[in-house]
Amino acid sequence: MVQIIGHRGARALEPENTLRAVARGLECAGWVEVDVRLSREGVPVVIHDATLDRTTDGKGPVRETLLADMRRLDAGKGERIPLLQEVLDRVGHRGGLVVEAKEEAVPAICSLLGSYGLEEVMLVSFHAGALPAARSLLPGLATGLIVSRPEGDPVEMACRAGAGTVLPRQDLLSEGLVRDARGKGIRVIPWTLNTREEVLRAVVRGAEGFATDDPCAAREWVGSRRPRD
Repeated sequence: MVQIIGHRGARALEPENTLRAVARGLECAGWVEVDVRLSREGVPVVIHDATLDRTTDGKGPVRETLLADMRRLDAGKGERIPLLQEVLDRVGHRGGLVVEAKEEAVPAICSLLGSYGLEEVMLVSFHAGALPAARSLLPGLATGLIVSRPEGDPVEMACRAGAGTVLPRQDLLSEGLVRDARGKGIRVIPWTLNTREEVLRAVVRGAEGFATDDPCAAREWVGSRRPRD
């Protein structure tokens, strides 16, 4: 069974990283992914960029904005920037959650995850050092290394970070990478796949799952796959 992960909830269908996007993503995918940063007070909030400018009607760095001020902003269709706690509550036992952590947010994220349960949670990051740090706070936490550059060996980098999953940018995915990862007991989940061709190519190459902006369309593509695809 291929694991479909709704990227930023369901970014193509609803305002990204909002509760509305998370709910839509869970309608079509077993898992959703969100990005987590810290407010000025150190509260984990769900937003991708380091600034408020692109995804809200506010401006300025997230890390320098008070939570109360952040919560007044419109993140699209009247949605607010969610707390990570709100996303955890919304996902509940309805599916799995991938949390992309910015390195400075790891302790605060792990504090929340520790009271939530780890069965259906994976923490991922571009920063290899964030992964052992997270597992030292929460032994047993599943972690994944995101890889976006062609330099180096993604599987070896994931091994060094102690990650159970490697998440390569889709153009870095190859049958050799998948074969090497399987030999080392590491899962492969590429990102971000947004066409039928990209999804089926990843499935044929042996990826265990993938992240997509439109999990509803992706579910149809996977379900309609023909043997020759």
